[in-house]
Amino acid sequence: MRWFVFANYGLALAFVCAVLVAGVFEADGADVRIQRKTCPAPDGVKIVYSAAGAGETALVFVHGGLADRSFYEGQLRAFAGRFRVIAPDLAGHGESGADRKKWGIPEFGADIKAVVTAEKLRRVILFGNSLGGPCAIEAALVLPGTVIGVVGIDTFQRLDYTITADEARRQAEAFRDDYAGNVKTMVKALFHADADPALVADAARRMMKTPPAAAYAIFLGMSGYDTAAAARRLSVPLRAINGDLYETDVRANRKIIADFDAVVMKHVGHYPMLEKPDEFNRNVAGIAEGLGKK
Repeated sequence: MRWFVFANYGLALAFVCAVLVAGVFEADGADVRIQRKTCPAPDGVKIVYSAAGAGETALVFVHGGLADRSFYEGQLRAFAGRFRVIAPDLAGHGESGADRKKWGIPEFGADIKAVVTAEKLRRVILFGNSLGGPCAIEAALVLPGTVIGVVGIDTFQRLDYTITADEARRQAEAFRDDYAGNVKTMVKALFHADADPALVADAARRMMKTPPAAAYAIFLGMSGYDTAAAARRLSVPLRAINGDLYETDVRANRKIIADFDAVVMKHVGHYPMLEKPDEFNRNVAGIAEGLGKK
């Protein structure tokens, strides 16, 4: 699996940790108050996000391409007892606006910065699933002194992958021509063959809510993005919590950024927060604890 769900879809289908830290989790999450909030991106697009909890350190969870912030409802409830927990909808996704003229990873990074700034967060760990991973790197680069670590979620298997202009164009056109069919095929490829069919269907259902026109623009906006170049500019640690559906090349990634490490969850696909939430949360807790000590 590459850093971006769409890029891996191209390779797979012709395109397209640690001990639980005491006190991290609520008893059942039932009493957590999750707020729906908004702020403007630098280009004026409305960004909608969820926020819960309080704490010196904030955990910001960024969804993947065509997904939305609802993928992280479990983390909002689980971690609000100790952290400020934020989950935004990037532009074109979920409830956020789609009236953007320029689409790309840096613009999504600016969406994240806008939320961090609106919340007046001082100490942040950014978590990003798939597309959200490089978006989190971009946000870290424009939030110096605020972000203390970036954590990919089933992303950064190889930091040196770059989607070509031809790949981006072909996939944008494919999704434009048969949006529902391509979403279903793509999502199926992101789970192990024996994954719960209801879970796979639910992920596809959520992702089909993204407007096809926005998806087309998002695909085109990925063209030529150099994840490795962005990662080399990071001044904070880079981590990953990945599934084992696609191999994570830690050695190759450390040639790009020395302070890289990954936890690989067994028999897990692209959405570990949905497939094995308890194990995923233990990994989040352990990595957050480790980054907090640096």
